[in-house]
Amino acid sequence: MPSLPAADSAADKTRLFLIAFVLVLVAEFIGNINVPLGPAKIVLLPLLWALLMGAAIGLASRRLPAGVRVGTELQRVAAGILQPALLLFIAKLGLLVGGSLPKIAASGLGLLFQEFGHFFGTMVFGLPVALLLGIKRQAIGATFSVGREPSLAIIGERFGMQSPEGQGVLAEYLTGTVFGAVFIAVLAGFITSLNVFDPLALAMGAGVGSGGMMAAAAGSIAAQQTPEVAKEVAAFAAASNLITTTIGTYFTLFLSLPFTIWAYKVLEPLIGRTTRASVQPELDATATSAAAHETPVLGLPTQLLVWGLVGVFALFGNWINYKTSPVDPMVLGGMGVIVGVVVAGYALYLATARKLPAVVWVSLVGMLLTYPGFPGAAQIAAMTGKINFLALATPILAFAGLSIAKDVPAFRRLGWRIVVVSFAANAGTFLGATLIAQFFMHKPPV
Repeated sequence: MPSLPAADSAADKTRLFLIAFVLVLVAEFIGNINVPLGPAKIVLLPLLWALLMGAAIGLASRRLPAGVRVGTELQRVAAGILQPALLLFIAKLGLLVGGSLPKIAASGLGLLFQEFGHFFGTMVFGLPVALLLGIKRQAIGATFSVGREPSLAIIGERFGMQSPEGQGVLAEYLTGTVFGAVFIAVLAGFITSLNVFDPLALAMGAGVGSGGMMAAAAGSIAAQQTPEVAKEVAAFAAASNLITTTIGTYFTLFLSLPFTIWAYKVLEPLIGRTTRASVQPELDATATSAAAHETPVLGLPTQLLVWGLVGVFALFGNWINYKTSPVDPMVLGGMGVIVGVVVAGYALYLATARKLPAVVWVSLVGMLLTYPGFPGAAQIAAMTGKINFLALATPILAFAGLSIAKDVPAFRRLGWRIVVVSFAANAGTFLGATLIAQFFMHKPPV
């Protein structure tokens, strides 16, 4: 894995954090905007404004003054900041899950079996669309999962990134990076506004295995609920995402990928078409290499700085939209607990030789602290409850937006058909899990 580029001076990185902070403030001041759409509506959240404004700055970087320019190397740094920043969001959700574990456990088979919707929904929805559009074996890589980093590794090892399957998974990866959070937020908000599904079933559907997409989807669902139900939505989405993250690699490797290969062999002769998309030009090695899309690794001191600064950004966002003073001792204490959970979870991640993802350890520490019966659980829940989980999502999506432009050149080579397929696959993982969760919850539509 590459280290942080030496060319990026401390001044450049400071400028990047300042730009992100301004994006957070502007996005939070804009707030939630409801867009009517027939009998339903789409809810545009601050996290979406932050992502879109960040993407616009990156795309227009060459035309902007030097002070606000975010070039390719700084975009890579922004991408490197995402993973440690996301741990703060995971910590907050873990703290929510701990207090809700009895209710989550009561959901029983719903939480367990909805994972089949996540892992097969991509193929069920995406593969037929791909074949009808004339995409051939690229469809396997594009539709066997939501195409995040573990999927790149699985396809790269099995087929090679130069293969049609490799091109497909890369296309899904890039589409998810550029459009994933926006698409899933709009879709989840629209489906929620129809009042067809139980909010907790929708929350389980939001746990797609991508932290950014989960944050966007859960936020859109929670924004349409009462404050109490919104907390439960966040907890159930986090529990679902934790399961998806923990078993996802094995599930996709041993079940989803073999099943998608089999389904392709069965369906392609029946509904496959031959179009100009059937023979896609080979992408160059830079575009198809998984290494080309790796993000810089941040050292521990830099990660500590990220956790502290993103925590401060979230405090100001929380102040703007949720009216909690950033200097209130309870609020500061709550953020201190969240950062402490991240540090403790990351220490366990290092102590166990990185055998489990850091998100798992951070989640477990957070759940332990607020689990009923743990000493001080009620006080910890009260302190961290002062900080809304959406306030933590906004700065994360700001950095995501600032990192997007670097992937656009490779993305343009892939064509509009693969974007449609990716949207179908992402819709499939959300809707498939939601449908199964709704069935097992044995509840009528709200």
